[in-house]
Amino acid sequence: QVHLVESGGGGVQAGGALRLSCRGARLSTRTFNPATMGWYRQAPGKQRELVATITGDRATTDAESVKGRFTSSRDNTRKTVYLQMNHLNPAHTAVYYCNRQIQELPWGPGTQVIVSA
Repeated sequence: QVHLVESGGGGVQAGGALRLSCRGARLSTRTFNPATMGWYRQAPGKQRELVATITGDRATTDAESVKGRFTSSRDNTRKTVYLQMNHLNPAHTAVYYCNRQIQELPWGPGTQVIVSA
């Protein structure tokens, strides 16, 4: 039973951009809308790390490594959060996931991002 469905990944050349989406497939709007959602990534051979968060009120935080490049947003009517990623470079290659920060849900399949030099 998939609670979170990520999409939008793919292959892109360095300097390019992608927009990831994460839909709360099994969450009600009552549950999803106030939830702080986090974007995470797991690069090959590394642990999963948090890269960005967005609260229900749309306040955002970004890891230092992505500031100025990544922007989080959300559409509560669609139960979806987005991660706009600009000026990508090979270091951004990873599988990207989203999850609720409090009361973590089962992890979704993630979406693969591959940035070539």
